[in-house]
Amino acid sequence: MADASASVRANSPAGAAAVPNDLASFWLPFTPNRAFKRNPRLIARARDMHYYAPDGRAVLDGTSGLWCTNAGHNRDPIVAAIARQAEQLDYAPTFQFAHPGAFALASRIAALAPADLDRVFFCNSGSEAVDTALKIALAYHNVRGEGTRTRLIGRERGYHGVGFGGISVGGIVNNRKAFGTLLAGVDHLPATYSREHQAFTRGEPEWGAHLADDLERIVALHDASTIAAVIVEPMAGSTGVLPPPKGYLERLRSICDRHGILLIFDEVITGFGRLGYAFAAERYGVTPDLLTFAKGVTSGSVPMGGVIARRRVYDAFMRGPERMIELFHGYTYSAHPLACAAGLAALDLYREERLFERARALEPLFADAAMTLRELPGVLDIRTVGLTAGIDLAPSPGAAGARGYDAMDRAFRDEDLMIRVTGDTLALCPPLIASEAQIGDMFDKVARVIRAVT
Repeated sequence: MADASASVRANSPAGAAAVPNDLASFWLPFTPNRAFKRNPRLIARARDMHYYAPDGRAVLDGTSGLWCTNAGHNRDPIVAAIARQAEQLDYAPTFQFAHPGAFALASRIAALAPADLDRVFFCNSGSEAVDTALKIALAYHNVRGEGTRTRLIGRERGYHGVGFGGISVGGIVNNRKAFGTLLAGVDHLPATYSREHQAFTRGEPEWGAHLADDLERIVALHDASTIAAVIVEPMAGSTGVLPPPKGYLERLRSICDRHGILLIFDEVITGFGRLGYAFAAERYGVTPDLLTFAKGVTSGSVPMGGVIARRRVYDAFMRGPERMIELFHGYTYSAHPLACAAGLAALDLYREERLFERARALEPLFADAAMTLRELPGVLDIRTVGLTAGIDLAPSPGAAGARGYDAMDRAFRDEDLMIRVTGDTLALCPPLIASEAQIGDMFDKVARVIRAVT
């Protein structure tokens, strides 16, 4: 650790030498801290498609940071918008007050969303967006006189952030097991993935729509009068890129409608172009009652998240005396001025550079490049949808996750490439500005990594 700390100090900006800069104080999230601090992977700056290590080495970003820098890194219009806003208005509360940027961004987001999803509640992250959506769903039934509807339904292998609501409806075991019983009254649909029936699928698999029908079993078990909402990711990203089976989301929508259950799409990853559209709801032609977003709304430049509600959901709260608060929920930094400025600039970039359309056009090429890996040793499956790919590697005997970790580390150190790993699954989701040559280069690098670790 001493050697690593010395390296950090040696590469610190001039004038910062007096500031303590070892690696002990920072407890990294979702990271094996001891292994990292023995040999850290550090990033000093970024531009467009690349990160840069402290020694100046360029690292191709194959993961859009953390599924979020959809327009690329440090784009001049976003940087300038943040700087202008910081000079004009650093902070304004949105409890009983507001600022123009919040209304401007909400209107732009509502215009992108399908159907009557047109009421936007801002927060600061995907985790907060999910907990906000769950609270809105519970309160919605309450204000309508159906307060018995308190049960929430998630899905196995689902990821919905790290709030207590999100990990309760989420279905990734390691995210749940250390934190007790979580929220009561939660059930889960089965995961939509079967390697036997779906291996090496481009886009939405043919098999699996029937898995939505398990919601009918849950309704029969608990009774519809107790169920508030179902939450799913249109594409399950963090668990390893699981596209929805054809017809699956439509069946969920139909069952929810039949039983008066709200349907929530968690689009924190899929929103803002990842699947070739502003939202996956548009790609699949299914309108949820609530839709969560974050990450790409500011292209990762400033933390922001939110929930888009259908008008009838919002209108259910707009009763009673006008001076009374309708929803007792919010955050100090909801619709932060800098985040709103960044969001408006990011939406301008998406529109002016036609990045959603670009992702849609690149999808076949991206899938072709990913599928070149299928004959490599140890590759068990590859799944692609939009500009996203999941690659399952055979685990090392008795050491699940070790091969994936080794692949991520080798990619960064030996191939100048950043990739994501979940266990032994590699995930790629580059910025939407990626060129055809960069996509080819990315998968060439991944091929060398796979050969090295298998």
